Formats: sequence, structure tokens, C-alpha cells
Amino acid sequence: MNPKIIDGKRIATELLDNLRNEVTSFRKQYHRKPGLAVILVGNNAASSIYVKNKISQTMQIGMESFEHHLKEQTSEIELLTLINTLNNSEKIDGILVQLPLPAHIDAKKVLLAINPAKDVDGFHPYNAGQLATGGEGLTPCTPLGCMILAKSIIGNLTGVEAVIVGRSNIVGKPLAQLLTVANATVTLAHSGTQDLQSVCRRAELLFVAVGQPKMVQGSWIKPGAVVIDVGINRLFDLETQKHALVGDVDFDAALPIAKAITPVPGGVGPMTIACLLQNTLLSANRRENQVV
Repeated sequence: MNPKIIDGKRIATELLDNLRNEVTSFRKQYHRKPGLAVILVGNNAASSIYVKNKISQTMQIGMESFEHHLKEQTSEIELLTLINTLNNSEKIDGILVQLPLPAHIDAKKVLLAINPAKDVDGFHPYNAGQLATGGEGLTPCTPLGCMILAKSIIGNLTGVEAVIVGRSNIVGKPLAQLLTVANATVTLAHSGTQDLQSVCRRAELLFVAVGQPKMVQGSWIKPGAVVIDVGINRLFDLETQKHALVGDVDFDAALPIAKAITPVPGGVGPMTIACLLQNTLLSANRRENQVV
């Protein structure tokens, strides 16, 4: 068996190319650009890089980017006031608040303040409820990207034994909902799961999103499984004396065993940004057609 490295960059580029064409059609029909507002509070280095990448991709496909970089000491009420303004702006189709926020700001309150129709991250409880009940909400970007990557290898997921390690509201839970809709047989594993290794070895399709570097070993993986590694962790490499990004799966150990696996970086990450822009265009079309 020759294992395949799933090229998230290539698949994301294909999605962005399609979105660019759709944005062109949108602009011709409605005489405006879809607009994405990105809010960054403070000077977190990693967050600044993420925001820069998101803004760059937004503009490259022909959307309009509205960046709001606020000072670290910005008050919660000031941030909520800005969100309210963006909620009511006709130019804005999507609102993204970059996390984490400074400690003095309640992130939950901030995310709840975003109009669910403009919640392109898909974090609002309204959108979570829509996903859970088969409604027309906005789906969280990372799970959406994971599904596209999985289907690029497997195709139809009906009857596939899928295991998700990690039950976060951002990845694990919405991913379980998406897999259920796709008729996969889903196990959502977590810190309370007994004999996690054996549970993972059942999986034909394994997703790992726990934030623990190289937690899942090669021996945990069923031969021929498809592995989607959502984790991104920064480790210091003693050999190179440099920091390196690694996933939640021991990539080198898993590669000879898996049928296909996502690398870190270059796997799930690029898909998350592409799906964010897909959600922004979806929101723009719904607003123009008064579907909320």
C-alpha cells in the first residue's frame, strides 16, 4: 500500500478558484462585493498572522475585507458596540472575531452578539442548533473543511466507521453532526473514553482534534484508514534547534499504516480559510435573497 498525503493546499486552492468565479457572478448580479469584517483585539502574534492570511485570501477572490484592529485595552462594551454596527451594515455579510480575546473580555458574550446570519465562523448557538436539526445555518469552517478532505479520498461516506477524538464545540461536535448527515457510523471519543487506542483502531476514517502533539501513535491506527489531523502544535526540535509545527497524530509513525493522511501544516488549515470565505459568499447570497 502506497500511503497518500492529502494535499489540503491544493484542494483549498481549487475551492478558492471556484469561489472566485462565483464571486464574479455575484458582483455582476448585485453590483457589489461580498464583505467580510475581521476583528482583531490586541497584538497576539499568531492571531495577527491568521488575520493577515484571511484578509489576503478574501481580497484575492474579489471580496471586500473590512479589518478592525483594536487595542489590547479595548473594553468589552466598545467591542460589542462595533459588532452591533457591523450587524446593521449593509456592506457586511460576514463577521469574524479572532480568538483568543484578552482576558477582560467575555468571548462567549461577544460571539453571542454576532448576528447568526453573519456568523461565518458558525459558532453562534443558533447555527449550532440549525446544524443539529438539519436547518439552514452556517456550518463551522474547520469541520466543513474536514468533510471535504475526507470525501476527496473516500467519496460516499455511507456506512463508513468514523471516529472523532475530541468533543469541542468548534470541531468535534459539529463534525459528528456532519458525519451523521452523511450517513457515516460515528463515535465521538474524548477524555472519558475507555481504551481509546482500541476505539481509534476501529476507525476507517479517523479525525483527531485534541491539541496534544503526536498523541495518536501509529499503533492506534487501523491499516488502510484515512486520517484527518486537525491539531496544530508548536514544538521545539532539539536537532534543528528550531520550532516546528506538528499535529495531534504522530505523522511519521502513521504514514506507513494509513491509506491517506493530512500533513501539518498544509492539511486542514488551508481548508478552514477557504470554507470561511465559502460561508461569507453563502451569507451574502442569502441576504440578497432575504433568506435568514
